[in-house]
Amino acid sequence: MQYLHTMVRVNDLDASLHFYCDLLGLKEVRRKENEKGRFTLVFLAAPEDEPRSERLTAPELELTYNWDPEEYTGGRNFGHLAYRVDDIYALCQHLQDNGVTINRPPRDGHMAFVKSPDGISVELLQKGDALAPQEPWASMENTGSW
Repeated sequence: MQYLHTMVRVNDLDASLHFYCDLLGLKEVRRKENEKGRFTLVFLAAPEDEPRSERLTAPELELTYNWDPEEYTGGRNFGHLAYRVDDIYALCQHLQDNGVTINRPPRDGHMAFVKSPDGISVELLQKGDALAPQEPWASMENTGSW
């Protein structure tokens, strides 16, 4: 398993970039604009992590800016932890066998979400290419939120 990023939602992207980059010293390593989803993702890395971030896209801080205003309450501005895993199906089966709900099953062989006992969302991403879709994951519905 490899730590990837932590995602936080931000209300003012410019103010957040000023804080994280200009004041704290993180570096913007990439940016993704999604017009259909109406959001911008900005990935930041600490200066000493920048070479690893370029090679592995980790470890990073992901700033998510939703273009439509939203008030974040109850910790909703904190998004999720993300980990790259060797076999997403095996890990999800292990978690499920031990009583963990798979909130967003790995239907695509690439991504799943689970929650910690404290309700923190954890994103699991398949290392390398997505695995071929397989049951029971391919037809499993989402459960709750993530």
